[in-house]
Amino acid sequence: MPTRELNPGQFNGYPSEARKLAVDNLRVLEALPLSFLPSLLRELIEYDYKFPAERSSLEREISNFGSLSPQQWKEWLGAFEQILLSPALEKFDWINQPAQFVERLSAHLWTTHQQDAFRKAATEYGNRLLMTVPPVEPAIPRVSIAVVGRGVGASDYPLFRKLRPHGALYSNVNPEGGLPTLLDFVAGRAKSQPAKYAHWYIDGGREHAFDAGLTCVSYRTLEPARNQLLARMQKQSELPGSGPETLRSVMAALRPSDLHLEHSGDAVLSRFELKLLTEGSGTQIFSTTFAQWAARETLRRAQPLTLLVRFAPRQRQRPMSEMLSVAKEIVELDPAGSLVDADMGAYYTWLNQQRLTGAAQASFLAWFEGHNTAVAISPTVPRGTVSNFAADLKQILNWTI
Repeated sequence: MPTRELNPGQFNGYPSEARKLAVDNLRVLEALPLSFLPSLLRELIEYDYKFPAERSSLEREISNFGSLSPQQWKEWLGAFEQILLSPALEKFDWINQPAQFVERLSAHLWTTHQQDAFRKAATEYGNRLLMTVPPVEPAIPRVSIAVVGRGVGASDYPLFRKLRPHGALYSNVNPEGGLPTLLDFVAGRAKSQPAKYAHWYIDGGREHAFDAGLTCVSYRTLEPARNQLLARMQKQSELPGSGPETLRSVMAALRPSDLHLEHSGDAVLSRFELKLLTEGSGTQIFSTTFAQWAARETLRRAQPLTLLVRFAPRQRQRPMSEMLSVAKEIVELDPAGSLVDADMGAYYTWLNQQRLTGAAQASFLAWFEGHNTAVAISPTVPRGTVSNFAADLKQILNWTI
């Protein structure tokens, strides 16, 4: 039986598609326990700005509720119904501010010693959902490519140590025309399997010429937005009594228009770029952090068929007050330190790809830009091997994919 009555007018503050989804499923929503519902609404209110994979997942989750028998409903949600909420939480505007409700709920659970019970309920729900509504398999095997070491000369750093055991190390790669070759390969996949947000190019510096079929995000293109955000962060940090929690709240309230991110003409991509800068730690300051986090979020959220992430040199470490400044002094770069960052970023990118459906059939390539070292991982590549055979990146791709 419904624990509360909802009506369409209560969702007038939602974006158009999110409002329609909520109204179409009003009876399901009103029956969900209040300890659970705002977490779902936090995702639903962002529906208009989600990628197709996220939309499909949310739609299937909501649809699943309608298929549950009374006994299954109790098994799936009974533990949430046992969570005791405070009167303040029950009166909170959880429809229009679901994210804020979830934050307050977390604090309430800790203070009332219900965190363990809630975590257990959430874990069991997630496991049931994964078994009942599994993620959709990719149309073709996924491919991710990481390009590291831009601007680095000779280096003794033992590159790709964490990736080598999972694939083949190529030590005699012809680097000539390497980046255009990789971009042509990615563009070819976009042409053969055209779909919005299915093929990505992320650059930690200035992007190279790329095919229009790719979704592109770059550190350099976002420089004006990064500078505006840094100015806001610096101003906020100088206010009396301001702390990390206040700064986080201020950043969470920003909209793409606040940082002039409407330039893309794509509301979904603009919102994604905003979240990269406001939710990532250090993405506003360090290009390597930006590239790694952007690749992570792209894989997690868009679940693309193809991803190319290119790391670029980041600035050297300086006092935080200086890094928050948007003054136009010349910033000293740290290519050697950036190579270490990018090497770990490449490894994390492979790990994040492995978390997606179809991981057993997926392929991964990492290349030391401008140099003769690469590592490839795929079902067709022997693990833990080394090849000194002379080859170019096109040949390695043909052997790998």
